[in-house]
Amino acid sequence: MRVLQLEINGDAREVAAHDHWTLLEVLRYSLGLVGSKQGCDKGDCGSCTVLFDGKPVLSCLTLAASAVGHQVTTIEGLAPKPTGTLQPVLDPVQVAFNDCGALQCGFCQPGMMLSARALLNTNAEPSREEIHQALSGNLCRCTGYTQIVQAVETAVARIAQGDGASASNDGAAGHSPPDGGVPA
Repeated sequence: MRVLQLEINGDAREVAAHDHWTLLEVLRYSLGLVGSKQGCDKGDCGSCTVLFDGKPVLSCLTLAASAVGHQVTTIEGLAPKPTGTLQPVLDPVQVAFNDCGALQCGFCQPGMMLSARALLNTNAEPSREEIHQALSGNLCRCTGYTQIVQAVETAVARIAQGDGASASNDGAAGHSPPDGGVPA
């Protein structure tokens, strides 16, 4: 076991982890950040998606040690609490998912929202096809995707109108391993 110095949601965190532990295991079981869901554990469902230097990655396939020196954003970090307040400021993506009924069982939503946020950070006016592509690594068994795509389109419109501040997680859409290898 070794001690890892990680930057999670803008905070420096120190955690002891075995070399084989995934980022998902460290987030959920060592740091108590349970927003990233443990679904398939093989990179198929996208429920464990986090932003790694602003890019969506599957934390179940990412070794925790590979996150040293990088910024990791979980769903908990998408709605930061401004200094001196107790309530988080929701990201326009989170608000739109709620308003459009894109939240049902909630299992896939953290990954969906982080994938959508990464897309909107690099493309302020994505087409429907680009939205579908950005969300293609995330599976949902409840909504049928219609409300999810509508939520992203709603967030795009609201951000364009200046209705709500967006998070500042730079990155590209689509899931990529943090080492720049073949997308998952």
